[in-house]
Amino acid sequence: MIGFLLRRLANYVVLCLAATFLAFALASATFDPIAILQQRNPPPPAAVLDAKRADLHLDQPVPQRFLTWVGGVAHGDFGRTVTDRSVVEELPRRVGVSLRLFLIGVVLGVGFGVLLGVISAIRQYRLSDYLATLFSFVILSTPVFVLGTLLKQPAQGFNDLIGTNYLQTLGEQTPGFQGSWFASLGDRLRYLIVPTATIALGQIAYYSRYQRSAMLDVLGSDFLRTAQAKGLTRRRALFKHGLRTALIPMATLFAFGFGLLITGGTFTERIFGWYGMGDWLITGVVSQDANIVATVTLFIAVLVLVSGWLSDVLYAVLDPRVRV
Repeated sequence: MIGFLLRRLANYVVLCLAATFLAFALASATFDPIAILQQRNPPPPAAVLDAKRADLHLDQPVPQRFLTWVGGVAHGDFGRTVTDRSVVEELPRRVGVSLRLFLIGVVLGVGFGVLLGVISAIRQYRLSDYLATLFSFVILSTPVFVLGTLLKQPAQGFNDLIGTNYLQTLGEQTPGFQGSWFASLGDRLRYLIVPTATIALGQIAYYSRYQRSAMLDVLGSDFLRTAQAKGLTRRRALFKHGLRTALIPMATLFAFGFGLLITGGTFTERIFGWYGMGDWLITGVVSQDANIVATVTLFIAVLVLVSGWLSDVLYAVLDPRVRV
């Protein structure tokens, strides 16, 4: 099992580097940051433009520029932006914002989505199954920017009901907030509830559909009937053997869904004023900054690498054949 996981980890590292190189090469081939600087009024002097061109290594071939950038990353230097700001100084804050926003929403969404999918499969064609299907289809057919805007209305209604603005829908925390660590945590929670609910609802609808289909495939399997024939109750057979098997394809689905959610969550970040990695990617594209695009791509690739490797661990736990 350890050899299997190490081989998978090596594969993910290679894929991570390949994805980052392709993003860096595409950005370098299409972006022209000097042209953006020349559009300023008044335009910068030629000496400033030449210095910026040398600072961004624009005179080097793309592969050499990538190797230069990777060499800097190995020493903790992700380069500088077009506006001459250090990328590594902005990176921790952006990463913290995205992980704080999406990690909680994804964990809640996956947990409740799997539970809803299992219940729908076990109670197939009953009222609860139809209601769960209707809920999933409505949420999946609603764009996230519409869903986020709609959720602001009940949040405001709740605030009107209790007579205070407890649920906040714009920003990460109260500007200039002063207080203890526990008080700061409570303040951040007020800003986290509504955007987390937006992410979690989409994830619940998404994963419940897949889990329902996977569970229905298991319900009619021979090994489940054999387990019941050997004396196990239906409930014990379902949860000990059926659910364990039905979770195997969900592990892979979660691995690649979480990393891509960061870029797909740009709308969520913009709607609720959370300026994380998704928003930074848009900023990098608008400013034609290859260093920002490469950094965000590397971050997403690392997320996919880590979650994919963890899914392989979960896969090995759920399927004894992998361990053999």
